Amino acid sequence: MSRLVFARTVPDSATPLETALDADHTGRAVFEPQQTLLLDAADRLTLWFDDGVPTHARHSDGRTGGAALAAFANPGPVRVELHADPAPSTPADAAVAADAPATHLAGDDALAARTRDRTPDDTDTGSLDAVEAFLADDDAIADLRERAREEAERRANEWGFE
Repeated sequence: MSRLVFARTVPDSATPLETALDADHTGRAVFEPQQTLLLDAADRLTLWFDDGVPTHARHSDGRTGGAALAAFANPGPVRVELHADPAPSTPADAAVAADAPATHLAGDDALAARTRDRTPDDTDTGSLDAVEAFLADDDAIADLRERAREEAERRANEWGFE
């Protein structure tokens, strides 16, 4: 049975990743970008942890592993919930490299290095790195371009540009 141990909105994804690593968190974390909360859209990323080290990822659109991280690429504020669970049920096809969330979600090389140092040697890291998965996913690239275009149009309208 899981229990909620952390729930807040943070400026970026580094804070909950550091919290999980420092607390030897075993369980899962659910990330939702702030714009998703405001627009009532479905853009969630669930990460599973074993002793503070991320092991698996699944996006709300069904993508898993590195592709889930690429689908979530969100630089802004996120709402995060950490749920402790001594025996989390992880999706079999969703393994990620332990340092991938720190690198691709938080852009924090020091946190990625700390995570690698804590990773057991026998950890299954999946077959694709998040960047490779993203580059192989034409739909994810198109979606990212569309979201960037919409954001640019929204800001241009806010600032009075034509």
